Amino acid sequence: MKKTLIPLFTVLLFIDQATKIIVKNTFMLHETREVIPGFFNLTYILNPGAAFGFLARMNENYRQLFFVLITLIAIAAVAYLLYKEHSMKLRAFSYTLIIAGAVGNFIDRVYIGKVVDFLDFYVSDYHWPAFNVADSAISVGVCFLMLDLFLHKRSEKK
Repeated sequence: MKKTLIPLFTVLLFIDQATKIIVKNTFMLHETREVIPGFFNLTYILNPGAAFGFLARMNENYRQLFFVLITLIAIAAVAYLLYKEHSMKLRAFSYTLIIAGAVGNFIDRVYIGKVVDFLDFYVSDYHWPAFNVADSAISVGVCFLMLDLFLHKRSEKK
């Protein structure tokens, strides 16, 4: 399983960082380009907070330190779980997605102080908060982890 997880981690991290570099180099900050009218834009945003702008208004120095420390703790905790539960394939896959996403956003926080977001889905005037490949990896990883925990709990009952 380890032979597939390291390449998965590497590919996800590469795609995340490459797409962010492309956006930073080809868009002006807050520039929007329509991709699918009425549904999807590419919009260059720098998110100082966490998901949905959480803590975006906090003092910048404290916010930066908080997110760096929390991210390092989270990466270490998930890496420990991956090490302990590596034989559970779906769970290990989930942890790898989560770690790859966390590392991708961690890189942004360390080098830029904010996270580059650019995927902007919307319907009419309602816009889902912009996100990136790392956020997607974390979200998909959490969904697979919940599925695995649910399936594991059901198998324990039988």
